[in-house]
Amino acid sequence: MRVCWKKVIIVCLDVLLAVYIVIAFTSFGQPSEANVVCRKPYILIEDSTTNGFLDVHEIQTRLEKAHLDPDGVPFNKVDCRRIEDMLKQSAFVKTAQCYKTQNGNVFIELTQRLPVVRIKNITGDDYYVDDHNQVMPNSHYTSDMIIATGYISRWYAERYIAPMTKVIMANALWRNLIEQINVLPDRGIEIVPRIGDHIVYLGYLPESKYFKERDEEIRNFVTRKLDRLIKFYRYGLSQAGWNKYSYISLEFDNQIICKRRHTENEVASAESQPVATPQQKNPLQRQQEAEKTEKQLENTEPTE
Repeated sequence: MRVCWKKVIIVCLDVLLAVYIVIAFTSFGQPSEANVVCRKPYILIEDSTTNGFLDVHEIQTRLEKAHLDPDGVPFNKVDCRRIEDMLKQSAFVKTAQCYKTQNGNVFIELTQRLPVVRIKNITGDDYYVDDHNQVMPNSHYTSDMIIATGYISRWYAERYIAPMTKVIMANALWRNLIEQINVLPDRGIEIVPRIGDHIVYLGYLPESKYFKERDEEIRNFVTRKLDRLIKFYRYGLSQAGWNKYSYISLEFDNQIICKRRHTENEVASAESQPVATPQQKNPLQRQQEAEKTEKQLENTEPTE
């Protein structure tokens, strides 16, 4: 069979021409990466307005200090992987993702570790525990979150105080009611409410070496105790007076033991056990918080 080489060459040239035309059209109007200059990055932080430690200004400052700010940098010189690795070094960053588009925009998306409780123990340690029961270092961050004081080791904070706090924070009424948790030397648990001038003793958190079992028992314990406290507030203290008692014990399920507040003419017959020292707040702030919580108590039915 005779091969017509002329036709073969013509077909090959047609194919090459078609490929060239496709490449030319797809790249037409697109500048070279080396000629594209990136703009100021778009920084998106999940829950930045309500929770967490990070804000856009702080992330921008970290980029500048690490000489990784993409603003004014050629497109092909911006290293997204280096930006992600640098941001992940922060103890407050959970995940970091950086990507760029052909027109020079750079996007940085972050999720952050969310603190649920601040620990200020008897030895002077001051740190946070996040929503995954992990210790976070202290920072300039301020928020109206629960503070836990007293005899708290890091081990106890991670395994017991953090799960307890998460149960409280999951309920809007309890979250607004409680401002402080205090751990006694024997690991008895006290709470300081925002309303009234008294300490509430809950008893001892259930202990277990198994994570899921421990969390479930703590959830049941806290739910049972705080439901009883809400009922006592609604049907007891709301009638007798919020400041009638200085100490309220819910340790036993079948009774509530109250220690009456001593007046100037009364003398205590016995010394009481050590109790929490409420964290100092602005009196007006405490009054506003108490009024808000009292209104919630009036409008919320307790869980049976």
